[in-house]
Amino acid sequence: MGWFNKNNKAEIKIKKSEDTEKFISPNFCFKIGGEAGFGIMSAGVTFSKIASRSGYYVFDYAEYPSIIRGGHNVMQTSISSEPIRSQLRHTDLLVALNQETIDLHKDELLENSGIIFDNEKDMKLEGIPKGVSEFGIPINKIARDIGGSEIMRNTAALGAVMAVLGGKIGHLKDLITEEFSNKKPEIIEKNHLVCQAGYDYALEHYKDKVKNVLKQKPKLPSQIVISGSEAVALGALTAGLQFVAIYPMTPISGILHALALYQEEYKFIYKQPEDEICAVNMAIGASFAGARAMTATSGGGFCLMAEGYGLAGISETPIVIIEGMRGGPATGLPTWTEQGDLRFVLHAHQSEFPRIVLAAGDIEEAYHFTAKAFNLADKYQTPVVVLTDKQINESHMGVKAFNTSDYNIDRGKMFLTKDENYKRYELTSDGISPRSIPGVGNHFVANSDEHTEIGYSDEEAKNRLEQMNKRMSKLDTCAKMDMEKPVLYGPNKADITIVSWGSNKGAILDAIKEFNNVNFLHITWMNPFPSEVVGNILSSAKFVLNIECNYTGQMASLIKEKTGYEVNESFLKIDGRPIYAEEIVEKIRKLL
Repeated sequence: MGWFNKNNKAEIKIKKSEDTEKFISPNFCFKIGGEAGFGIMSAGVTFSKIASRSGYYVFDYAEYPSIIRGGHNVMQTSISSEPIRSQLRHTDLLVALNQETIDLHKDELLENSGIIFDNEKDMKLEGIPKGVSEFGIPINKIARDIGGSEIMRNTAALGAVMAVLGGKIGHLKDLITEEFSNKKPEIIEKNHLVCQAGYDYALEHYKDKVKNVLKQKPKLPSQIVISGSEAVALGALTAGLQFVAIYPMTPISGILHALALYQEEYKFIYKQPEDEICAVNMAIGASFAGARAMTATSGGGFCLMAEGYGLAGISETPIVIIEGMRGGPATGLPTWTEQGDLRFVLHAHQSEFPRIVLAAGDIEEAYHFTAKAFNLADKYQTPVVVLTDKQINESHMGVKAFNTSDYNIDRGKMFLTKDENYKRYELTSDGISPRSIPGVGNHFVANSDEHTEIGYSDEEAKNRLEQMNKRMSKLDTCAKMDMEKPVLYGPNKADITIVSWGSNKGAILDAIKEFNNVNFLHITWMNPFPSEVVGNILSSAKFVLNIECNYTGQMASLIKEKTGYEVNESFLKIDGRPIYAEEIVEKIRKLL
């Protein structure tokens, strides 16, 4: 669906070993950039929603620096008439609200693409590739003269975009009305006038260059445009969330922003603690009292949660932890993506205790795994971690509305009747003891020491062996009862089998559409690990390529640890940027 291209497809050039191949994609990539404070991100999300309402699949991706104010912000949206799951390296239409956007992104423009810029500012277009259509729009003047403030220049720019791409200005106005529904009517009216002025100017001056990229499709896929953080929040609400404590940290802050709005409507308690130590301990306390409880953080915050992580393990207290990965160590790359916390989460805290670890591969899995995590936590009375990353949490994607009617709350062995012989940590064949809560009348003790079946501290060897075996056997039970098999996408037999996890899923699925001899094994259960299935698939593969965003190939080493299989080759990316489908295509072609 490449815009200005005559064959209606975007051509992304990829270097091969000696010659040049072309990766043909039916996608269109829109990008808007400018300094922070002028609604770059909101403009990008608005465009995504417009494209969705026009009948297209969408995926958007944001980049911004880790500074409090200022800096270069950019938002890109990939749209397609086919499902699209990842960002693209090229740009078909660039909206530059400042000179820096041109300087940083002009090389992404292809022949027959376009650039919208402010023709009344001193913006230099040197170095723009040949064949790029230039759309000079007085964006700031429109915002000042009609809206009364340059803060509305993103609205003026979006109006021009609607004209240039043949979109319905009504879609933009509807979204403005929805976005500012809690504002004064005159604010909505001014924004409507500004976007209309941008639209009219573009049509008047560039009518002959209009392309029907956003032409309304007759059959619209039923979908919502949602971020990974919003999906996590919806998954928690579906699961019957009753208590959540989150200290804000990129990239999971969007979860607390989403949840905080709905605590009165859904009758749960949201607490913003002073730090991550307090957050995890609050959640443990709420869970001990019987509430379905959750916290969320990134790697740096999870460092502080490690002690509470182990406390939940030994006290057998259910808790859900969302761990949104970003670049490290220490402060690292606060606003960029990475997958470096897998080993950390699997081994955090001293000694050993059962922990269930799931890794979402996209926004839909972020929803489903969060909802699933609450049932797993209650059923196995242990912490459950759902790994996401910046790429998932802060990107938006068009997905089908989630069907909440399929979800059934499972509180596990919840024991809410009084029993004089009650034993909180009773030795059982499946490792799961009957769970009671304060107020029922059952006597038990919970602390951080090794304990007897009732809960009294006990350091005797026999007791330690029995309790340790009981706790750890939960993982065996979980593997038999609830662990899902990894999904193999593509043909059963292939020349190359890709194995990966997390947010790489989208780019890999977009890439392998270009081949009929490549398949993809997507692993979502990290602990317990589907050793037998993974081992069987990989050992029968011709050639295995591991793809992940960390330095050491943590998934590859986990596969070797759990199955004994050593992958043939790894493609690792550690610069904070997500893996692009084009990079994967290039890698596959080199291997083939």
